[in-house]
Amino acid sequence: MTTLTAGGAEALPLDTILTGDCIERMRDLPAGSVDLIFADPPYNLQLKGELHRPDNSRVAAVDDDWDRFSSFEAYDRFTRDWLSAARRLLKPHGAIWVIGSYHNVFRLGAELQNQGFWILNDVVWRKANPMPNFKGKRLTNAHETLIWASRDEGSRYTFNYEALKALNEGVQMRSDWVIPICTGHERIKDAAGDKAHPTQKPEALLHRILIGTTHQGDVVLDPFFGTGTTGAVAKMLGRHYIGIEREETYLRVAEKRLHQVRRIEREALAVSASKRAEPRVAFGVLVERGLLRPGEVLTSFNGRRAARVRADGTLVAADVTGSIHQVGAHLEGAPSCNGWTYWHFRRDGVTVPIDVLRQQIRAEMGDAG
Repeated sequence: MTTLTAGGAEALPLDTILTGDCIERMRDLPAGSVDLIFADPPYNLQLKGELHRPDNSRVAAVDDDWDRFSSFEAYDRFTRDWLSAARRLLKPHGAIWVIGSYHNVFRLGAELQNQGFWILNDVVWRKANPMPNFKGKRLTNAHETLIWASRDEGSRYTFNYEALKALNEGVQMRSDWVIPICTGHERIKDAAGDKAHPTQKPEALLHRILIGTTHQGDVVLDPFFGTGTTGAVAKMLGRHYIGIEREETYLRVAEKRLHQVRRIEREALAVSASKRAEPRVAFGVLVERGLLRPGEVLTSFNGRRAARVRADGTLVAADVTGSIHQVGAHLEGAPSCNGWTYWHFRRDGVTVPIDVLRQQIRAEMGDAG
């Protein structure tokens, strides 16, 4: 276990599992100390009786005591209390992910909004290999829903847009994720060969969440730790974790699992940076620095348009004066234009986009930092 202190603040038990009731243990932790929470709370499935397959074999459904509540009112009180404790732990720009099924996700969403969380997305986790509906009386339940919410409406939450886009082969990540449920070697079994936990989540799901919404070194809390999927992926990806688990059986499984996880080398943990996170560079800085000279002619990417650079960092063409974006949009008759990729300059007989000069300055700013 490692601890984190800042300015004499209370120590934070990093990379460990706390035992006991999640609400009580969260209340023991220092406020504003966690970057992200992933919560997989009881679904309150309201199962009545056993479920069997057509061959009369019993389905290992979720019928444990921890998923049983006396009423919807009791479940709502539990949801209110743990979400309140969780929100207190989040840093001002922190966020939370909660996952549920149709049994509970609507109640979770309502309480998130009641407590002041700001919902950013709901994500449909479409199971590539769902359990069939054996009775044939309903649709096959082939998905679960995740809700991603920031602590407050104005929170500057982490979103690694470019990293998720890279994960998705260069295409913007959508809110429907096709990921198989745990099977084979990933499914943890007990000594009898049965599932160690009925709702173990796939590591691929947590990998996507942590890559997309945390940074290296961030603190991730999971108040319903189970067999430790959140902790395993966090440790692998260079994030800190705090788990809370009250069931001794799951606790032992999670501890053994985490002991076997090895962190990825730091060099391999870097992800594609968001362009929005890059330092802002005004076009006028290029002129001030002498990278472009007043009076120099810029041409459009297709060579059909031209404009001259002015000393104040604006451009002038035949009938328009303005920023690199405004002049480009006017000449093309378009509502907007990215002047950085639209305009080009000539050096040594080669036509080069002005964005190359912007990246040069950004690199210098990074070196100076």
